[in-house]
Amino acid sequence: MSIAATMADIELPMERPLYTTSIKAHIADIEIEPDEIEIDATSLFSQVVIDKAQLENQICRVLQTQQQVTLRELCELFPLQHGLAELVAYLQLLSASSFKGVVDEQVTDTIRWRRASNSGEEQVKQARLPRVIFVR
Repeated sequence: MSIAATMADIELPMERPLYTTSIKAHIADIEIEPDEIEIDATSLFSQVVIDKAQLENQICRVLQTQQQVTLRELCELFPLQHGLAELVAYLQLLSASSFKGVVDEQVTDTIRWRRASNSGEEQVKQARLPRVIFVR
């Protein structure tokens, strides 16, 4: 027969934090006037699924021929199809993937992508962030 733990967990009552009151939010008593502008909210309800495996494959494909690649260079080679959501997925891959990543906060990169607006016009969006480098 074996015993899982050979000692008891001791919790002293004086080691617990004392009760603290929560901070109450200050709510201004302002009456909000309704706006006359009609807003299309369909983009709020549209769901986009980002294939992180595909993004990781794109990074690995570039790292087969180079020692390192920046996020800006990746976005130029493989333009963003889903905009900011895809950019955030690249940043998530920086911490949870098979290759290493470095963030150089001294240099700022501007990443641009194209997006069709609700009226059908093409818009250019951009994000400025510290240089992100994927390393083999």
